[in-house]
Amino acid sequence: MLNLDHLRTYALIIETGSFSGAAERLGLSQPAISLQVRQLEQRLGVRLVERVARRAAPTPAGLDLLAQIRHVDAAVEGVMTAMAAHSADVTGRVTLGTGATACLYLLPHILRSLRVRFPNLSVLVSTGNTADFVKAVEGNTMDMALVTLPVKRRALVTTPMLNDEFVAVIPRHETGLPARITPAFLAKRELVLFEPAANTRVIIDQWFRDAGHAPRPVMELGSVEAIKEMVAAGLGCSILPAMAVTGPGQHPELAVHPLYPRLQRTLALVMRGDKPVNKAMRQVISAIEQRTGN
Repeated sequence: MLNLDHLRTYALIIETGSFSGAAERLGLSQPAISLQVRQLEQRLGVRLVERVARRAAPTPAGLDLLAQIRHVDAAVEGVMTAMAAHSADVTGRVTLGTGATACLYLLPHILRSLRVRFPNLSVLVSTGNTADFVKAVEGNTMDMALVTLPVKRRALVTTPMLNDEFVAVIPRHETGLPARITPAFLAKRELVLFEPAANTRVIIDQWFRDAGHAPRPVMELGSVEAIKEMVAAGLGCSILPAMAVTGPGQHPELAVHPLYPRLQRTLALVMRGDKPVNKAMRQVISAIEQRTGN
């Protein structure tokens, strides 16, 4: 019989590009990882790994095996889901990726509620950009991601969860502002914006382009809290999701103004279409839906 751990070790070697990378991720020694691969190759009677530009790469047989491992993982998940239905407890770990803004201002209440209701459920949250999380979910190294649309991947199912309005954020001491904060007005100002790789920045740039203008950022940052502090210090204006500067996100040195024309983003939950949804994942999805009004 094939050893499932050996299959997963092999997939991780190809994902990380090295035996040492897989060993580090699994908490094992490199010789132990090498032994697992040798045993797997002996069992299958084929060579699975070769060196290409100093990286561990799959042989043609290894490529075929990777495709089959996905089916094996899906079958194992199906077994776990079926057995979980007979258990009253919600246990296990769910991996979730999201942007820093949602992590700061949307997830805390959700995670606190889940912790109270299901103490044996672990939700491992990572923050970053939409593109990275879409790739991780598609590669089945992450269970789900709450990201900014658009997301266009055939293998993924995208469920809109929340429409979040954008607002202009200006130092509170400024006076003489126009009645409407437009792209024309902001294009003349020094701006502190999200870094270009973020989907949120793509949406903001398009808002300017639609009006025939281009933003002139003096700073491009990956942290919404850093952006708020720079604006509060008088180093420029910004455009941020409303959730970042209202409610718990309010800042005493910032004034918040609506944009004209209006601008909003859609946060959506992204998962593989063929991924079995176990009891733990179902509870996380339900908690997000309840918090966002779905």
